[in-house]
Formats: sequence, structure tokens, C-alpha cells
Amino acid sequence: MRFMHIRTRFAPSPTGFIHLGNLRSALYPWAFARHNKGDFILRIEDTDLERSSQEAVDVIIEGMAWLGMDIDEGPIYQMQRIDRYREVIKQMLDAGLAYPCYMSEEELNRLRDQQMANKEKPRYNGLWRPESGKTLPAIPDGVLPVIRFRNPIGGSVIWNDAVKGQIEISNDELDDLIIARPDGTPTYNFCVVVDDLDMKITHVIRGDDHVNNTPRQINIMKALGGTPPIYAHLPTVLNDAGEKMSKRNGAMSVRDYQKAGYLPEAILNYLARLGWSHGDAEVFTKEQFVGWFDLESLGRSPAQHNPEKLLWLNHQYIQNADAAKLAEVTKPFAHELGIDTEHGPDFVQVVGLLKDRANTLIEIAEGSKLFYLPAPQLTSEQIAENIPEAIKPALNDLIEAIKTAEPSKESYGAAFKQVLAKHQLKMPALAMPVRYGLFATTQTPAIDAVLVVLGKEEVVNRLSRLV
Repeated sequence: MRFMHIRTRFAPSPTGFIHLGNLRSALYPWAFARHNKGDFILRIEDTDLERSSQEAVDVIIEGMAWLGMDIDEGPIYQMQRIDRYREVIKQMLDAGLAYPCYMSEEELNRLRDQQMANKEKPRYNGLWRPESGKTLPAIPDGVLPVIRFRNPIGGSVIWNDAVKGQIEISNDELDDLIIARPDGTPTYNFCVVVDDLDMKITHVIRGDDHVNNTPRQINIMKALGGTPPIYAHLPTVLNDAGEKMSKRNGAMSVRDYQKAGYLPEAILNYLARLGWSHGDAEVFTKEQFVGWFDLESLGRSPAQHNPEKLLWLNHQYIQNADAAKLAEVTKPFAHELGIDTEHGPDFVQVVGLLKDRANTLIEIAEGSKLFYLPAPQLTSEQIAENIPEAIKPALNDLIEAIKTAEPSKESYGAAFKQVLAKHQLKMPALAMPVRYGLFATTQTPAIDAVLVVLGKEEVVNRLSRLV
């Protein structure tokens, strides 16, 4: 079934921590809306006043913006819609779709204990449910009632889940759900239905921990005269130990990945593959993902977080990134390390040199330190140990060749070859002393590229002190 205009939503609870599994629950409805030129709504389910905070909302919005998941409407806060929920509850009470229940928590606990002792499923027994010819108990003094939804009796709730296929739940398995607490605060399952109805949500794409809520939500939706949306329940994301991903089990927040030097493009690509696939495609752009996305390609098995795969993807994106754009996003990491990127070698050139081997932006920043440190002050002992006397004639010739060479990898490479041939040396015999003379280390990227980035004048100055 196709709707005229697709409307999806992401409805997180703002409790301060958003990990990759949470973000995947936002990515798929976002991609589905974008693919179908529909609307994507951000709804903040903040009725848990003790745990909800504006800071947590900010983290959610920042994380989505960082990944490039734009929203069409929102954020819409449930707490700002309380009057609307109360209005619907009154309408349901007036229409006989809901009723006040004065059973105390102590009574309910005793009932459940008795049911469990009888090996029955613990559930509300409908004591206060009005029925034709039934006499209700006397209303106890000083007790504020909860409001319960009159769930249908008999029959089943059936829906065709876009991921799991047809699901059928007997109404006899469902008791009369509380839709408002004694203080009048509406409950989660009720608010969700009113929101989806008011916001004309056509597709609900969410984690399969919500499957048990779905039959209750469908019954309330139908009671209110609405058409249930199409549901797609995504299998759980497991951590690398095979446990459900959560803060308790060591999951990193989206901010942690940002601080660790991951690119948003890599994170988005990785999230897309946590439960969805398009043939054998492993590395793809956001635009390709949106173009390919459909519900039919969502997987039915739990996806497992693989940190090594994510790091590999990040490396692919860094390796293939434009050096100038990569330099811009790497600068904050370099500045944190005390590197002054505005003085010294061109930072874009430095990044271009380092990006092929780097897995994160932090690795690029750390590698760039080499080019911004002052020239090493080598002692005579260090020079004697690392610059053999026998190599100094060749080093002298190399300095002269560099002075007249074009400042390019090709010209510096040719200068090395010329000097090596003249002195009958192999590359390491000359390149190692040159590296040490320039940086006081023998571990650097390709030496011809290093000379270009460091600059001819600086190279000649540093090497001239060795001979």
C-alpha cells in the first residue's frame, strides 16, 4: 500500500545519551522520507520529567545535524501537548472508550501475586470496567482514579509488519491499558497514538522492543477513528560482545565518536549497513543511500556493532576526502594538541600527505605535529650516531641538488636517484639520515613528499647543519 504523502518520525526520550543504535532508529525513517520526498518529524517524548533534560535534547539535535539528517518539522515536545492529550481523554470518557479505575496499587499487586500463584498471566481483571447490567464497586473516599482504555474483547490485532511480516496478537492477551495516571498525566502508549494521529504519520520505523506496544497502539488508534500507520520493527543492535547496545554495556555516544575523530559520512554509511543492504555495496554516499533505500531491504536478524569495520570505513572516507575539506575538520584536533596551523607548512599539504594512512582525524593531527615542531637541536653525539661520515658526501650533493630542483615530489625524487646513482647507494642509506636530520626520527611519510611539505628553504637549512 502506498500513501499519497509519506510522513515518518523519530521520537526519542531525552535522557542524555544517544548511541549508534538510537541513531539508526532515526536514520531509516529519515532516509525513507527523503527517498519518497516526504516529511521527517522529530518528536521529543519528554513525559518522564525526572530523566528528561534540554541538554539531552540538544545532544540529539546536534548528533542528527552532524550526520546531515535534516528535519522538516520539530522538535515537537510532548509536554507542550498535555492539553491536547487531556482533551482526547475527556472525549474518550464521554464516548465510553475509557473509564476511571479506582483499584489501588496495593490491590493490583495482591491481584497479580494471586494470579502468579495460580500460574496465570498477571493482568488487570476489569473490576472497574463498566458493562451492561454490571454493578461497579462503591467509589472509595480520597482515591484519585487512573483512566483505563476499554480494550476490545475477543478477536485479534493483526498487522503486516514491513520487517517481520504478519503479526497477530489476541485481544485476550491485552488488558485495559492505563492511559492517564491519578494526577492526570497521560501515559506513553496513549500519547504516541494521539501524536501519530495528529501528525498524520504514515510509517512508524522503530526498534523491535516496541512490538509489544503495537497492538495496544493499534487498538487505541482505531478507537479514535484513525488508520494505523505501516509499522516496520527493526531488529536490535548488539554490541561487539553480542549484548544489546546500551550505555551500561559500554556503548559510545555520538559525541564520543565526534571527539574521537570520526567523519559523519563514515558514521552514516556504517549505520546504514547495520540492518540494511543494497547488493554488495559497502562504501556509498548519503545521496546513494537515500536513492537506494527501501523497507524491503531491511534485515530481520539483529545487527552487531563492529568497531573494526567502523574504523575501516572511517579510513576509506579519510583516504578519499578532499585535502582542503579534511584540513578544515582536522584543524580543531590539531589546535587541541597545541599545533599552530597558521604558521609553518601549508596545513592542507600536510593533511594531504598524512591522510592515506590515517584512520581518524586525531591520527592526522598527531602526525602533523612533526611539521610544526622547531628544527631539532641535534647533539654531536646524535649526529655521529645517525649520520655516518661515509654518507656525508652524498648528503652534501643532495643538498645542492635540492637547492636547484623544482619544489615537487618528482624533482626531489629525481634528485635522490641522481645522488644515489653517483655514490652507488641504496635509498635507505641516504633517506634514513635525511629523515633523522630533518625531524630527529626515522619514521616519516614518503621522503620526497615530506620535502615538498616542509619547504625547500627549511629542508636545506636543517640538512646543512649536518655536514
